Amino acid sequence: MSLTEQFEAAVAGSKTLPAKPDNDTLLKLYSLFKQAQEGDAPEKGDYGMFDFVAKAKHDAWAQLKGLGKEAAMQQYVDLVARLKG
Repeated sequence: MSLTEQFEAAVAGSKTLPAKPDNDTLLKLYSLFKQAQEGDAPEKGDYGMFDFVAKAKHDAWAQLKGLGKEAAMQQYVDLVARLKG
């Protein structure tokens, strides 16, 4: 199975995890997904001053700047595998 197929399976599998992950893990899943799909985060996020969730998501994604698409995919696959137990 190719990495892209593994990633797509992990994305589908992330929706059926046995337990809801904590917020830090959810941010990690989000940021790895965005990095794998879109590359580096834009410098300025598209969120309002009091939209703390969107700011946290953008900040988590921005921390992955420079991480390659394939590396982000692999980390996402590995993280979902650990969460599934």
